[in-house]
Amino acid sequence: MRPDEVRAVGDLAGAAAATVADQVRDTHVGIAARVFGAIGPGAEPVRVVHDRVAATAYAGAHGLTDALLRCGAWALSLTRPPGAPPLEKNVSGRLAIGALNGAFGDALARRASPLATTMSVRSRGRDLALDPTAVAAASPRLAIFVHGLGETDDAWRLAASRHVPYGDRLESELGYTPLYVRYNSGLHISDNGCRLAELLDALVRGWPVDVREIALIGHSMGGLVARSACHYGAAEGWRSRVAHVFTLGAPHRGAPLEQAMHVACSALSLLPETRAFATPLRARSAGIKDLRYGYLVDEDWLGQDPDAFLRNTGREIPFLETANHYFVCATVAADADAALSRIVGDLLVLRSSAFSHRRRGERMRFAVDHYHHVGGATHFDLLNHPAIYEQIRTWLAVGANSARTPPAA
Repeated sequence: MRPDEVRAVGDLAGAAAATVADQVRDTHVGIAARVFGAIGPGAEPVRVVHDRVAATAYAGAHGLTDALLRCGAWALSLTRPPGAPPLEKNVSGRLAIGALNGAFGDALARRASPLATTMSVRSRGRDLALDPTAVAAASPRLAIFVHGLGETDDAWRLAASRHVPYGDRLESELGYTPLYVRYNSGLHISDNGCRLAELLDALVRGWPVDVREIALIGHSMGGLVARSACHYGAAEGWRSRVAHVFTLGAPHRGAPLEQAMHVACSALSLLPETRAFATPLRARSAGIKDLRYGYLVDEDWLGQDPDAFLRNTGREIPFLETANHYFVCATVAADADAALSRIVGDLLVLRSSAFSHRRRGERMRFAVDHYHHVGGATHFDLLNHPAIYEQIRTWLAVGANSARTPPAA
């Protein structure tokens, strides 16, 4: 870790530890208020003294806890050599940064923390310079991979010791140049969609050869970011080259885990004794909260209280009409266990959400063969699964010889 990264970790740890002190304070205050309220006006003098003493004590605990961790990290940073390698130099460090950005990425960005990820396009494990001499052997066909919440581009190499990653196979078998987007998944999906649209515009303009075809492949949140980018991209720019959009376990209709988290947070907020326990839940990132209903554009969240108990206020964003769209979902249950599949999905996203169905019995938006289900697999198996690769390869082969399919009316 670099010295500035050590200090940034200390800042984050200090803020988190101080929040625990605040949580204890709020619980104490809630219980005390209930007790003093039951006693009545006669307890008011005691209540005034109690509140002042408690406020002073907890303010001291907050400040001391925060200061101790920050100062400790600052002292530790002095022991690091100036040329120390950054966290991202090894896989475990990149995993930690990805997880931190998924959970608190918006807060890290507001603080201009060195731990906040800046969106970039990567090739062969390193950032790609967007200029005509960046790639020695460039194809006019690009496969662009967009990872999910709390992940990095390394996620696409999951289980690489057992299965050759999708990008490597698309390059060797079909001639696509694989590129990987790394981004701060704690930001709003629409923020990342706008940034990705700008980045792909620069990529296409700076690519060594004329780009004829783009395949966007997004895992989980990455599928929503890809859709958002298609919404914000200029019609005459890179978007016109997008021929295929693959969403692997993307929560188009929302993620049940975030919906349950929101309900729990709202329920805890009802009583003063439990309200403090809702505070750390509210600290989850804007990106996570967007997954509640699969928000894609700024208008979905601007002016809204993300912690209010609201129904879905998101707009219906159409799929890119000039591209083929394909949907992949996994379910931990076998194909025969249809009822269980509907209940648990891949443990994070339900099948109906991954297929973008509004309700049961609704007509599919695209041809039936544009949907693929893999039983006995988890959400993260979607990142590198031989059966899914074969389906992607088949779709690309068919799509190369057929017209792009518009959505059903």
